[in-house]
Amino acid sequence: MIARLADRGEQTIAKLAELPGGTKALKAMNDLRARVDELGKKVRGIDELELRIAKLEKEVASLKRAQKPKAPPAG
Repeated sequence: MIARLADRGEQTIAKLAELPGGTKALKAMNDLRARVDELGKKVRGIDELELRIAKLEKEVASLKRAQKPKAPPAG
């Protein structure tokens, strides 16, 4: 069944390439696929960056607490 679908897909692509402007359409689809793949890779990296940012924010907050000057004694 899958082999028949694959054959049909190949036939359809071949017919599309034969149509006027078909080659341009196929190139545009391939370019779009490449861009979507690239975008997917970038989006997957966002979660890792968010974790790193959260960790750095905690470190900065702890450094700020450590650097706060102590209040002078009341007197």
